[in-house]
Amino acid sequence: MGHFTNLTAADGFTVSAYVAQPEGKPRGGVVVLQEIFGVNSHIRSVADRFAAEGYLAVAPATFDRVKTGVELGYAESDMKAGFELKTAVDALPGAGVLQDIQAAIDHAAQVSGAKVGIIGFCWGGLLTWKAACLLNGLSAAVPYYGGGITAEGEIARQPRCPVMAHFGDQDHWIPMEGIEAFGKAHPDVQVHVYPANHGFNCDQRAAYNEAAAQLARERTLAFLASQLG
Repeated sequence: MGHFTNLTAADGFTVSAYVAQPEGKPRGGVVVLQEIFGVNSHIRSVADRFAAEGYLAVAPATFDRVKTGVELGYAESDMKAGFELKTAVDALPGAGVLQDIQAAIDHAAQVSGAKVGIIGFCWGGLLTWKAACLLNGLSAAVPYYGGGITAEGEIARQPRCPVMAHFGDQDHWIPMEGIEAFGKAHPDVQVHVYPANHGFNCDQRAAYNEAAAQLARERTLAFLASQLG
């Protein structure tokens, strides 16, 4: 259903992106942001599922500025490699990877001819929140268990578009007090908490929780339909 293409960021950098095209006219665009494991088979399947729902899905390779062609699994060695790459991307000067995400938003808007939402998981969840607060052209944002999203500096940001956030109450990376502080600071954000661990949406991880993933998906699709329709 999907294919890889190249996008050009504002600074001229070329970033690869997986694009899944729906049948017929897109009902909207959705940018899908990866975890720390690259645009792997899981992220591609997420994009494909959004395309099956009628959305043009674009998943930019947010590691490209430090290493191209990254596709990791979920073993401990993969976790270590992914975290090192994430740290390198976070250390980039200036706007860094946000420029690549903006290029993906612009591409989704241009090709779909419709409103654009953004969804991300883990590190991609944090980037989704940053995109909602800092980038242009978004009509909805859905971060899933965004690591770092409950840090004081992130809570202080103000989103420019409606946001729905999904968390797990057994997530040792994101304690409940942080989730509660985030929700209190942003009463307009729809915050949903599930009896689940970090990574509960990914059916390739041991933490996968089918019930939580399905409920979060239903809520996300309804939210996107209301904001992008």
